[in-house]
Amino acid sequence: MKTVKELMTTNIKVCAPHDSVTAAAKIMRDIECGSVPVCENNKVVGIITDRDIVVNVVADGKDTNTVHCHDCMTTDVVTCTTDTDVHECAKMMSQHQIRRIPVLENGDIVGIIAIGDLASENIYANEAGEALSDISEHTRFDH
Repeated sequence: MKTVKELMTTNIKVCAPHDSVTAAAKIMRDIECGSVPVCENNKVVGIITDRDIVVNVVADGKDTNTVHCHDCMTTDVVTCTTDTDVHECAKMMSQHQIRRIPVLENGDIVGIIAIGDLASENIYANEAGEALSDISEHTRFDH
């Protein structure tokens, strides 16, 4: 059985709660990702997504340089640990409709596991594909 530790990305970028959403957006641009964990002393206190910034800041006409991550981040963050089984991780992504999960060890962030990490392993391609399908299905707009 493979664990998250074997597939996770360890070279991660994080924001602090008082960082501007512009700083968070620059990290997302630089690492080509749609979300960034928000941490204090290596503890995950939230996660900010590109959608959080667009819906809660840009659409309301707020200044992205003066709005902080803590103003619009999600605080109910789904996390896993380094010893979480990759099959369980895929189920968590599907169940919670998310593509990336911060990985903790002794309560501190040590990595990120993305749906692409799971899909890169042939043995997990079906589960990752199902999770992505479930996530995509729930994010489409019905007209």
